[in-house]
Amino acid sequence: MAKDNNAFTFIPGSTITNTKPSFSHPSKLAEKLEKADRKLRRRQRYVEKDGRCNVQHGNVRETYRYLTDIFTTLVDLKWRVSLLVFILAYAITWLFFGVIWWFIAYCRGDLEHLEDTEWTPCIKNLNGFVSAFLFSIETETTIGYGHRVITDKCPEGIILLLLQAILGSMVNAFMVGCMFVKISQPNKRAETLVFSSHAVISLRDDKLCLMFRVGDLRQSHIVEASIRAKLIKSKQTQEGEFIPLNQTDINVGFETGDDRLFLVSPLIICHEINEHSPFWEVSKRQLEKDEFEIVVILEGMVEATGMTCQARSSYLVDEVLWGHRFMSVLSLEDGFYEVDYNTFHQTFEVSTPSCSARELAENTARMDAHLYWSIPSQLDEKVEEGTEKDCGMNKQRNGSVSNPEGEQVLVE
Repeated sequence: MAKDNNAFTFIPGSTITNTKPSFSHPSKLAEKLEKADRKLRRRQRYVEKDGRCNVQHGNVRETYRYLTDIFTTLVDLKWRVSLLVFILAYAITWLFFGVIWWFIAYCRGDLEHLEDTEWTPCIKNLNGFVSAFLFSIETETTIGYGHRVITDKCPEGIILLLLQAILGSMVNAFMVGCMFVKISQPNKRAETLVFSSHAVISLRDDKLCLMFRVGDLRQSHIVEASIRAKLIKSKQTQEGEFIPLNQTDINVGFETGDDRLFLVSPLIICHEINEHSPFWEVSKRQLEKDEFEIVVILEGMVEATGMTCQARSSYLVDEVLWGHRFMSVLSLEDGFYEVDYNTFHQTFEVSTPSCSARELAENTARMDAHLYWSIPSQLDEKVEEGTEKDCGMNKQRNGSVSNPEGEQVLVE
């Protein structure tokens, strides 16, 4: 059994020895074991660092709903599938109408009178299926080389020509529209919107704050940029209901307007941990034991195209650094400001209390109350001492005390 226990408690990077463990610092040993265990238990992300949502839909039986919005379905397809659909849409229509043109020529007997100069065919110079297929391509793409042409003695051919022209225009509009929307999608624009690799918790204006940094690598800016943050954490209600991956809003300045960004240079987004924050009762020790994920969402319009762009990222518990602050990336040069992205993700340690924001606020209020009551009490003591001294001097000097009515009373 001892060997089996050692196999399950083995920590990567450490060596197993036969010496007895030292119990001089059990709390430190427990902390090390707990940290090692947390490293081994790698939590699954809800949103990847590059913004991809790690969610797959299974057992979707009502697949017909995708066909009701065929345009969005085609736009959402992968590029290789979209190109395949684009090629097949044109190839099938050309082939379909080519077969019909060949069938008309076959039914009229045009293929049997190829050498007859007095015969008026439906389509001149059509001598087989290949030529019918080429005529279908020329008709739908409006190339018109002039070698094969329809005659006025073929009413069914005229009707088919109109139908192919109309249907070809619809296919062109639909497929070109899909490709244009797919090409102009601002998904790649989000690649140049960067988030800091870690979030930090430190004091700002004597209050604990959760902070992370965002930046834009392009010279063209994001118009009307706004930032949001969500806390993804499973919870259990008072009635015993378990809610997996519950989403809670993290206030990053919605009430004050700080969530609307002028993203010309990298900005530090700050969430003040107050009584309305989900981190109100979270201390440094509790943060190391907790399991959650912070999802940050940056939205705005691309200045060049006017289309809406969204960039996402997330932070796990291991990526939230307590007692750290971001390095400065902005410097003043000769006539301009320079942003150094080498220090964009770098942080440094600062003095930060390890208690929760609630405990910090209670201690601050207790100190303020103590200071408020101690100052008047000291002043009152000084006034009383001064009064007693004055009274004593009057007693010694006069040997009597004056009553309120002005009469002197002899002190025995």
